[in-house]
Amino acid sequence: QVQLVESGGGLVQAGGSLRLSCAASGLTFSFYAMGWFRQAPGKQRELVAFITSGGTTTYADSVKGRFTISRDNAKNTVYLQMNSLKPEETAVYYCAADRRISTVVGGQPAYWGRGTQVTVSS
Repeated sequence: QVQLVESGGGLVQAGGSLRLSCAASGLTFSFYAMGWFRQAPGKQRELVAFITSGGTTTYADSVKGRFTISRDNAKNTVYLQMNSLKPEETAVYYCAADRRISTVVGGQPAYWGRGTQVTVSS
């Protein structure tokens, strides 16, 4: 049974930082591409960042230079460091995993976490 469990969300003031974590179990973590998505109220889910099994990272234009995705294969965990947060980035943040990076990028990964709420106050 594959499980992805996000943590680290919360309430932060604009300009602040949060670090999200996603602990994976039930899969060979190092073989999987991992992604972070977010969904704000009334909006579609969007891909924020992803990291390949080899460690290559890619970011949405809106978060480049402010967010950093990383992975620790020894801990079966992927992280999202978020700096200079903006109120419009208030959303539920989801972790996702798939063997194929194309599937993650296409928004159809095999596995999803339940999400963690991030609220950025102005």
